[in-house]
Amino acid sequence: MKKTSLIWFGVFIILTIGAVFVFEKLVFSNNMDTSFEEKIREPAVAGQFYPQEKQELENMLKGFLMEANPPDIEGEPIGLLAPHAGYVFSGPVAAAGFKAIEGKEFDTVILIGDSHHEWFEGVSVWPAGLWRTPLGEVKVDQELAEKIISASPRFMVKDSAHLLEHSLEVEIPFLQMTLKKGFKILPIIFGSEDKDWQNLAKVIEENIKGKKVLIIASSDLSHYPPYDLAKEADLKTLKAIEKTDPLILREKIQELEKENIPNAQTFICGQDAVKTLLQIAKDLKARAKVLKYANSGDSPFGEKNQVVGYGAVLFFKKGSFSDEEKGQSGQELNEKEQKELLTIARESVESFVKTGVIPDFKATSEKLKKNQGAFVTIKKNGQLRGCIGYTAQDRPLYQVVSQMAVAAAVQDYRFAPINTQELSELEYEISVLSPLKKINSPDKIQLGKHGVQAVAGKKSGLFLPQVATENNWDLETFLDQLMLKAGLWPDYWKKYPVDFYIFTAQVFGENNKDK
Repeated sequence: MKKTSLIWFGVFIILTIGAVFVFEKLVFSNNMDTSFEEKIREPAVAGQFYPQEKQELENMLKGFLMEANPPDIEGEPIGLLAPHAGYVFSGPVAAAGFKAIEGKEFDTVILIGDSHHEWFEGVSVWPAGLWRTPLGEVKVDQELAEKIISASPRFMVKDSAHLLEHSLEVEIPFLQMTLKKGFKILPIIFGSEDKDWQNLAKVIEENIKGKKVLIIASSDLSHYPPYDLAKEADLKTLKAIEKTDPLILREKIQELEKENIPNAQTFICGQDAVKTLLQIAKDLKARAKVLKYANSGDSPFGEKNQVVGYGAVLFFKKGSFSDEEKGQSGQELNEKEQKELLTIARESVESFVKTGVIPDFKATSEKLKKNQGAFVTIKKNGQLRGCIGYTAQDRPLYQVVSQMAVAAAVQDYRFAPINTQELSELEYEISVLSPLKKINSPDKIQLGKHGVQAVAGKKSGLFLPQVATENNWDLETFLDQLMLKAGLWPDYWKKYPVDFYIFTAQVFGENNKDK
């Protein structure tokens, strides 16, 4: 009897240990296990957000990429803001972003998004295995995943956060079509708002040193305002994103939320993902450039009474403009020089409006003393209030800015002269121009990169590089509008001789709240 009791006691101990082991195995697998290399995430939205058949998907992506014409930016890409709607709506905008990194080689692409399906505390990292699309499989960077998961108890493995989520999945076919083969991915989803982005940014920075890594923040912009109101709000958001400061973005979104724009539910659905990328870009002293903007109302499948906005923004290391984009000086103006010119513009206008006299300025930087053209744009409450420029390269830049600021304030025939009551409400933007270069065909114009002057006899018109992007114009629309600005009919350029001159510009501005 004693022997039998001992046997049953031994069996009980073995079963208990086994049960504990199985329980721990299950809990670990569902929450923190990063060891299952065969884990496969199947596509969740193929056939809905993009074609399910490989050939159809390839053809659609090739078409988008062929039409994409982002500005040339020489330098090291470190990040990309890309939209994540159905391809028929946001595909052309996404293509502009991915075209800018076409042919590049990366060890890992970190995909970051905000959950659209499940709320939970923390951040979910897909730990290992493969992600599958109709174009094939992409391996997950298991080593990097383990490092990030182990950095915080709020970083976890939560399969359900990824299985139905579209925001990361839709970026992968674009990556498969544009990047050199061999890259891995690391999918990351935020489950709660404004709690973990700073820590995640820090942990990512600490663990990507020495690797070629691209960080993609997946986000659309405004949701459901009417077309024109959405566009106005989205351009403000994109301008804030270009400042590469997450706190500036958060402040701008809070401002927009207070405007009570009709039907607006959000102004950026992936705010934590974008703030993570902005923090990393800021720490790496990277720059940001808007490549393309559109909204669902621009699609033949969309309506204009309620739209969703899309933006493509490239983040790249500083000092990466081409010589043409740097202008005549061969160097961009640094932040101090930009502030000096903005101060000159503001003080010139305020002095002239109050006293009728333009101050006599003395530039402190040699670059500001070099002969260069510029435009000064004045806005009030985000709306154009005046814009005039000088394209010749025959006088010092700081003098051109001073003179053009006053001209924009009191000589722009489209507006009444600025009065003293308006001075505190004005914002200034300066576009420093490269020399104009004549081209033999308008096909050489790169929208978003080139400003263009058209000359037909004694008539001429000029658009700055940012005009096409801000208005979401294709080349034909851009040229038609340029003819109208020159005082000609829209398709004049198709039928009669027109001389076209292109230039690039370094564009920078101020925000009254930073004064």
